[in-house]
Amino acid sequence: MKTPVLETLRQVVSAVVCAYPGGREGAAARLGFGLKQFDNRVYENAGSRPLSYDQIQLLEQDANTTHLPEFVSRLYGGMFVPLTKTEELDNVELYQRSLKSDAKLGLIDQLIHAAIDDGVIDPTEAMRIIQALTCYMAARTAEVAATIQLYSPSNVRGRK
Repeated sequence: MKTPVLETLRQVVSAVVCAYPGGREGAAARLGFGLKQFDNRVYENAGSRPLSYDQIQLLEQDANTTHLPEFVSRLYGGMFVPLTKTEELDNVELYQRSLKSDAKLGLIDQLIHAAIDDGVIDPTEAMRIIQALTCYMAARTAEVAATIQLYSPSNVRGRK
């Protein structure tokens, strides 16, 4: 599976920094830190304060990732479902969302198939399956919410 399960806030911050355009240097510059000061905050070295949630969110917005809300949601046994701006929705977007949901469902089946090949689903395989299931449910929920949003009475753009 492409995305590993991020189990700690430190792993989340590391994934965000890796995904950031320009890497560590770009992220440090975006937050106004020198590279050494940034590294100390990311890795919580030398008694430095870790990056704040606001700083992580700022980096995620630039990197177009959602590691932090996914991590926090998982801590509470939930899932993160990003909402879409109505002006970005149309039937093509709904179809693309449907394809993404279907692909995520297929991944679950592939993971289960591979896991039971030896007759046992070990804890690592189970975690990957549950993560894929959560991603599917979030994608499907977002797809349904977007459909309702596009075709709601307050948004006539979906009607032709």
